[in-house]
Amino acid sequence: MAYYFPHRGNFNPESLPLQKLTHIIFSFTEVIGNEMKFKNDSSGLMLKRLVEMKKTNPNLKVMIACGGWGGSGGFSEMSRTPGTRKIFVESVVSFIKEYKIDGLDIDWEYPGMIGIGNPFVPEDKENFSSLMRELRESMDKIAKGQVLTFAVAGWEEFFNHVELDKVMPYVTYMNVMSYDLAGGDDHFTSHHTNLGWVKMEDIKGTPAEKKIIEEGDSTKPYSAEKIISYCMGKGVNPGQIIIGSGFYGKGWIGVPPENNGLYQLNRGPWKERNSYATIREKRENANGFIRHWDSIAKAPFLYNPTDSIFVSYEDTVSVRLKTEYAIKTRLGGIMFWQLGNDTAKDGLVDAIYAAKMKFKK
Repeated sequence: MAYYFPHRGNFNPESLPLQKLTHIIFSFTEVIGNEMKFKNDSSGLMLKRLVEMKKTNPNLKVMIACGGWGGSGGFSEMSRTPGTRKIFVESVVSFIKEYKIDGLDIDWEYPGMIGIGNPFVPEDKENFSSLMRELRESMDKIAKGQVLTFAVAGWEEFFNHVELDKVMPYVTYMNVMSYDLAGGDDHFTSHHTNLGWVKMEDIKGTPAEKKIIEEGDSTKPYSAEKIISYCMGKGVNPGQIIIGSGFYGKGWIGVPPENNGLYQLNRGPWKERNSYATIREKRENANGFIRHWDSIAKAPFLYNPTDSIFVSYEDTVSVRLKTEYAIKTRLGGIMFWQLGNDTAKDGLVDAIYAAKMKFKK
């Protein structure tokens, strides 16, 4: 399941590895005037071209995402009354029919939380449940098999603001954003999209341990295994859980060489572009960067001792392990942000697909 965030200048759907995908989620629409809309006309033209690709990929489901980190500002106000929700739901139905797509992903970041600076109220929790129920009821009238998903954060606080028991009966999948588990503003380096469950004893004696204790956040360190276990403990059917992979890196500057930079203090984010394609071409064991492997986190990282730069990322080894984990744990699948960050050859999608086909044999 691929999130896809194209730009007009690099949009070439014929070159996408669609035969290796089950779902592709075109990103993004936003809530504008209580309706789901594109912010610009070119997005609609690109989506129509993508839908055309179903002629040669008939099993592919093309979906639309609404929201995202920078586009979630309209959700809270829209969802507050039955009337405004009705306007939104009707616009979704019209959109699905117009573009002949297979489903919708609600990427509200976040109900009951500020996100990037969005309006929010405590009642978002209940309003989100109502919104998802009303979407499902209306989407089922279009056609059976319409896919309804929603994106969730990879940390526990998010789940204090949604009613999983009320939402899950209406959705097809829950897409776990098990990436951005670390951010550039963090005082210490760590993994941002790691599968492996890292515990406090695993980072004992590091600056990261000291900072976590000072901050008093008992839910850290984060990991995909940890948050998925948490969701299962909340009663979510594993078959409705989609594990997430980040096709990009997170970097920090001013990182000392101890432990090859892992779990060390830093002087701030490294703001260079770090798509997986860029990392493969310019960083992995190149230009002063050395690749290291964390067997506990089941994740790679790069450290440049000359420039004191640390980068957390996903590679073909770690994404294969995530795929195998999803299969063995009987999850619904794996998704990633985003398809345009992959390499053209022998990339992360190829590694996911190879792992999947291996288990099919």
